[in-house]
Amino acid sequence: MCGRFAVTLPSDAMAQLFEAQAANALPEVPNYNVCPTRPVHVIRNSEVGRRLVAMRWGFLPSWYAAESSGPLLINARAETLAEKPAFREACRSRRCLIPATGFYEWTKDENGKRLPWYIHRADTAPIAFAAIWQDWQGQDRAETLPTCAIVTTAANDTMGRIHHRMPLILEPEQWPLWLGEAGKGAARLMQPGPEERLRFHRVEVAVNSNRASGPELIEEIDPEAGDKADSAAAGRLI
Repeated sequence: MCGRFAVTLPSDAMAQLFEAQAANALPEVPNYNVCPTRPVHVIRNSEVGRRLVAMRWGFLPSWYAAESSGPLLINARAETLAEKPAFREACRSRRCLIPATGFYEWTKDENGKRLPWYIHRADTAPIAFAAIWQDWQGQDRAETLPTCAIVTTAANDTMGRIHHRMPLILEPEQWPLWLGEAGKGAARLMQPGPEERLRFHRVEVAVNSNRASGPELIEEIDPEAGDKADSAAAGRLI
């Protein structure tokens, strides 16, 4: 799965990288602790080409009367994407990309303590998560709210060392097919990427708090030394 990520690329650089026209109101960057329900950068296709826009991270199906009417849908499983009523129409016609620098995952020690890891590309290039989007308007909203979810797959062997799921990460040559610009066949993209693509390292427990911020969140720590520091800090931050 993917429950938290970092994005450090400036908005204009994202627009250039994805060959997209940037909207006026975009989330602030850098953000080293992007959390669910917050606005995120999204690249979607439109009648006039690719657009870089802001969307709520947390997909809201059309039948939700309010944002809290059902489960928080921040991820969508690739294996059932085309079947789930909440996602199947978006899977066909509303696919998008979410840029990131890296993302976080957690393991647990023998005492159940959550140990955070930061995952990034081995070549340090930006990540493009495969995602889907939905315009939503609840009963009490005057305006439509664009929302999105990150598509996930079974983990490859590299990611499988820390979690059984991982976000679907797409390469530049795959973006046109996922965005619907290169015809049909996006389903064949929904599988784990090459083993050598990702690297990961332990980071401080500070990222366990959704209030934490700053570049120190992604800095590598020595796991043994970090575990001792984490024990002291965990009670203050979680």
